[in-house]
Amino acid sequence: MAATLIDTDGYRPNVGIILCNDNRQLFWGRRIGQDAWQFPQGGIKSEETPEEAMFRELREEVGLGAEQVEVMGTTRDWLRYRLPERYIRRNREPLCIGQKQIWFLLRAQCGEEAFCLDNCETPEFEEWRWVNYWQPVREVIYFKRNVYTKALEELAPLLYPEGTPNRIHTNYLRQQRR
Repeated sequence: MAATLIDTDGYRPNVGIILCNDNRQLFWGRRIGQDAWQFPQGGIKSEETPEEAMFRELREEVGLGAEQVEVMGTTRDWLRYRLPERYIRRNREPLCIGQKQIWFLLRAQCGEEAFCLDNCETPEFEEWRWVNYWQPVREVIYFKRNVYTKALEELAPLLYPEGTPNRIHTNYLRQQRR
């Protein structure tokens, strides 16, 4: 098994996957044994390109292959999030303080019956649903919200060339920190 990398700043290279359907809804997965929802994502191994890692993660976490999706686009650069102190494993070398991610926007070119959440030894998700475009920003764990917002903002024109839908969550982050 190839090793994952951690850069000199302590960030693990990673890919994020925003998978949409023909109704412009997004795949939203609930992590096994948790009340935590997120997009598919995963580390880039030392011998992989971001695109190769994305297709591997898509196969492992959602059960779809390259022939079942259309790659609509990617973020231009890495988007970073720092882990809260309680999630940093100080006993590991090299020390990982967060993730840097290239995000991919994909459109499913197959039916939902092709989705398979247990396509690997350690599945990530136990259930999934389609959600509206901005809903993930409201529901994802707090330390990923900024990255989710940036990825969705950057990729929105690919899915909404006529104009991005309004966000309803403008005060959500402020309200959650009270």
